[in-house]
Amino acid sequence: MAPTARSFARRRLLTGAAALTGAALLGGTATGTAHAAGTAKPAWPDQFPLPDGFQPEGITIGSKPFAYFGSLANGDIYRASLATGRGSVVSKGLGTGHPTVGLKTGHGRLFLAGGDSGEIRTVDLRSGAVEKVYATGGTFVNDVILTPGAAWFTDSFKAQLYRVALTKHGEPGSLTTLPLSGDWVQGTDFTANGIERTPDGRALLVVNCFADGGTLMRVDPRTGAATAVDLGGAKLPNGDGMLLLGRTFYVVQQAQNAIDVFRLNAAGTKGTAITRITDPRFRIPTTAAAWGDRIYLPNARFDVEQPTPDTDYDAVAVPQV
Repeated sequence: MAPTARSFARRRLLTGAAALTGAALLGGTATGTAHAAGTAKPAWPDQFPLPDGFQPEGITIGSKPFAYFGSLANGDIYRASLATGRGSVVSKGLGTGHPTVGLKTGHGRLFLAGGDSGEIRTVDLRSGAVEKVYATGGTFVNDVILTPGAAWFTDSFKAQLYRVALTKHGEPGSLTTLPLSGDWVQGTDFTANGIERTPDGRALLVVNCFADGGTLMRVDPRTGAATAVDLGGAKLPNGDGMLLLGRTFYVVQQAQNAIDVFRLNAAGTKGTAITRITDPRFRIPTTAAAWGDRIYLPNARFDVEQPTPDTDYDAVAVPQV
């Protein structure tokens, strides 16, 4: 199968049996945030539809209460108001074969991971126009995180990260590749997935879905040396999007319809399991973004083998821990 099909099939078929071996996680379910008593304003929706056939994967939320979702079908960007749940396509993708997987907003633009197109793209937030397209020569550009001076991207089938340099004004510059070494173990199939920063900002955190049944790796951004993070025996075979709020670390385990939550030390070398968030509305969520006291996630529905233009999709919100 083509890289896209292989990787998404991999996501669908992974099971959750070994997800939390050795970790004492407490069950938790969250379906919304209570509205303050005595106020007249309606509560913001904790579930809202996305366009039929959209095939969402990534989500990002900027400085205003709007969520941006990327389409695996054609790379479109859909913007939804968190206050109303209504939205529209604000940036047209490059079409079939140019998906948008992970995405982040910052510096007045969107940074997009282009999946099996091997592309990294930037989009102007005001106009929705595609600004730059980088050809990485990679196999599957999956997720992205912004740090001071750079945007970092994972490749799910190669032991390397991509770095797009940013000026002090956040303008994208040169593209370089950082090989991964140390504890990094590259599988024969889908390996690297989500990416985040450590709480102290000195290193990167990358999910390795293959190593030791699913491991979180701490990567030195200068050398590419990876060290396995001690999660007390917890495994991340389905680890996808990650979200760091202070030292509280959320990992979406998409095929398990769950978010595993950890407390990290400052350096990101050790994490303690706090809880697992589940919700009956989860339909294989993939990534997470925060606004207020909520976590928002798109339901990617990777269990649907052949999505059609009529396949329905939505986003849901759960309370933060």
